[in-house]
Amino acid sequence: MKAELKQTAPGLYAVRGELTFATVPKLWLDSRPRVLQASGSLTIDLSGVSRADSAALSLLVEWVRLSSTRGFSLTFCHLPEHLETMARTYNLEPLLPIHG
Repeated sequence: MKAELKQTAPGLYAVRGELTFATVPKLWLDSRPRVLQASGSLTIDLSGVSRADSAALSLLVEWVRLSSTRGFSLTFCHLPEHLETMARTYNLEPLLPIHG
């Protein structure tokens, strides 16, 4: 299965599919230009993530790093429970702006 990032409204994107070692590299390449163009604030809805491994956390951290260097705020919402559990296990919750 693939993963995709689609804009659903101004400043709002949704991720659909599996965030795994097999899908994250392509999603990172596809999403980077869109994230670089963001300004103000950006929210990424993760409710459509059906499966995730540690590559998903790397992607989220990279999106946060990129938003920080570009000077806009980034928020993740609707993290699936399995992804939230991984973030907690790896002690990444303080780095990830999660709401809702």
